[in-house]
Amino acid sequence: MSANGRLAGAQAAVKRAHCLKSVLILGTGLIGTSVGLALRARGISVLLADRDLGAARLAREMGAGQEWNPGEPVDLAVVAVPPDHVASELRGLQQRGAARYYTDVASVKAKPLAKAVELGCDLRTYVPSHPMAGREKAGPGAARSDLFLGRPWALCPTEEARPEARQAVLDLIDLCGANPVEVTAEGHDRAVAVVSHAPHVAASAVAARLADATDVALGLAGQGVRDVTRIAGGDPGLWLGILAGNAAPVAEVLEAVSRDLAGAAAALRALEEGDASAGPDISQLLRQGVAGHRRIPGKHGGPAAAYGVVQVVIGDRPGQLARLFQVCDEVGVNVEDVRLEHAPGLPLGLAELSIEPGAVPTLTKALHDRGWQVP
Repeated sequence: MSANGRLAGAQAAVKRAHCLKSVLILGTGLIGTSVGLALRARGISVLLADRDLGAARLAREMGAGQEWNPGEPVDLAVVAVPPDHVASELRGLQQRGAARYYTDVASVKAKPLAKAVELGCDLRTYVPSHPMAGREKAGPGAARSDLFLGRPWALCPTEEARPEARQAVLDLIDLCGANPVEVTAEGHDRAVAVVSHAPHVAASAVAARLADATDVALGLAGQGVRDVTRIAGGDPGLWLGILAGNAAPVAEVLEAVSRDLAGAAAALRALEEGDASAGPDISQLLRQGVAGHRRIPGKHGGPAAAYGVVQVVIGDRPGQLARLFQVCDEVGVNVEDVRLEHAPGLPLGLAELSIEPGAVPTLTKALHDRGWQVP
């Protein structure tokens, strides 16, 4: 056997030795319940606990796991509670010997980890983590077993963490269908400030302008404002806890955004007063926006792809999307993304199908031949 073969065999043996068979999930909100559903789909024994007995009962009824009755330790305990409660809940579980290894799924890492150190938690068996997945809706009723498929999942092992603890979290990530990304707790918090936390505040600031908007303005609302403000529908109480836990990195990003917006506003005022020299300042910000957007990873985490778009007029009634996708299946065209825009006051909408550019003529012709309206 080659050296590479022996190494692969040894790694596989380590993985089998620490393969998860039982998991405790403390906290049955969206993320905790989704983890339970994903693990149950893979045949893992899941136990659930929550101070909110109603949430725990709903999670059990959805099939996310069974009620936890402390006894023999499980392989891994997942602490799925707000960031400011992670350390105390972790300490309580460790004192009870609830699991061999522990992780949490909070959206900030540095402060909970520092608090865990302060409380004397055992860092040898604990690896903080965070799945980069979620929905605008909260609670167990919004949970999905496929929530993490193909999504990044950060893990932040400390120097004290045992290799077996790290492997247990890697097993969890793999069982949920996510892609592990190893990063320090501080690096994680700086990163999510840019890609998650500050964007939420920015979206909320835009959406806040709509609270006092006229009916005429709202009647003119199109897909653009819906795209920009989609994430602003999150629970304010939950988000306050997240932002407070990552306050400094988020503030730095928002200050940079504020400078850009202030500069754009000043340039627009200058344009209004007839100073055409301010135009390039606006153009530069718009170009930087395009460049930044292009850097967002595409499908499967690779470089963003340039897709062709086919627009189809679709009736607002049951079965229309199924018929549309059936045409794509018949001609062998894979739909990479789909967006729907409803026509105000009409039982119609517009479906935008993102597909490989070379497939646009094929799908367009197939839709025309079958009576679909393709603008």
